Amino acid sequence: MKVLLVYKDYFPVLGGIENHLRLLATGLATHKEMKVEVLVTDPGRRTQRLSMDGVSITKAGRWLTAASAPISTSLFLEMRRRQADIYHLHFPYPIGEMAYLLAGAKGKLVITYHSDIIRQRRLLLLYRPFLWRLLGRADRIIVQSPNYVASSPYLRRVAKKCTVIPSAVDMRRFEATEGAAVAAWRRRFPPPLVLFVGRFRYYKGLQYLIQAMKKIKATLLLSGSGPLESQLRHQVAALALEDRIFFLGEVPDGELPSLYQAADIFVLPACERSEAFGLTQVEAMASGVPVICTELGTGTSYVNIHGETGLVVPPRDPEALAQAINTLLDNPGLRQQLGGGGRERAAREFGVETMVQRTIQLYQELVS
Repeated sequence: MKVLLVYKDYFPVLGGIENHLRLLATGLATHKEMKVEVLVTDPGRRTQRLSMDGVSITKAGRWLTAASAPISTSLFLEMRRRQADIYHLHFPYPIGEMAYLLAGAKGKLVITYHSDIIRQRRLLLLYRPFLWRLLGRADRIIVQSPNYVASSPYLRRVAKKCTVIPSAVDMRRFEATEGAAVAAWRRRFPPPLVLFVGRFRYYKGLQYLIQAMKKIKATLLLSGSGPLESQLRHQVAALALEDRIFFLGEVPDGELPSLYQAADIFVLPACERSEAFGLTQVEAMASGVPVICTELGTGTSYVNIHGETGLVVPPRDPEALAQAINTLLDNPGLRQQLGGGGRERAAREFGVETMVQRTIQLYQELVS
């Protein structure tokens, strides 16, 4: 079975969708009956072809990036040259989706619908006719949670095509870490430790978490970077919280498991629907760390179940965040209970092979 996976970027570019795409591609490639190719764009203008972990990768040269979407005429040419049994698009990436629509592809179309288009509202007005055409053309739409189908104005109209297959993490990374590495994090920063991992983007809601820290006796570690970093640093300084909030930068991938396990609580304070799932929650859960997230009507509260794996609070509410964090800090037994529940849920629902097997089953149903 020939499968073509299409998105804008691939490893070593890091991000939630990019990480998901790599795990899916390499997982599919371990099955002999699957021939997997990835079609994305390259940061430069030259098209690159390479092989990695049994996956053929074509990175079409790009000319520029507009509204977070790489513009690549080469992507259209590369799409037209390919024949696949399954064309698997990862939405949203309008250029890739238009390239598919114009290519006249004959295979089955699967779309993993990661998120509604939220911020680029003016562009959405222009793109909406293509979006409806794309969803109408799809043979199956993969969503990461039933919550998103119910709350998306687009998915509700095509709900019969939707299949829930959550994103995954490699559980082996978080099962065994060196105790010395964990201890080193806790020596470096005074516990208890509250942790956030991710990009510093508008929809992450970090300004509300920083505001909440005025009422929390703990250390907040912010792992990542992004366009809001300067603004967030100014907020920390204005609140005189430099002694309790630390910016770690991009922590190397190999060090993240020990950082998670050093934390007492993980917080995802997302404030917009652009946070459709929150894969870092799964990483924290796999590490046995209780999670606090916000209720957005998306997959955040599907991953983290209130009272079972962590706590769920309203978005854009520093008071609610502070109360939830303090509740867990004051109750070590509850933290242990929720952390254990999270580890069990992560292993049961969010493992890579579970995701891959569910995806292969979907492919087989379509081509049989």
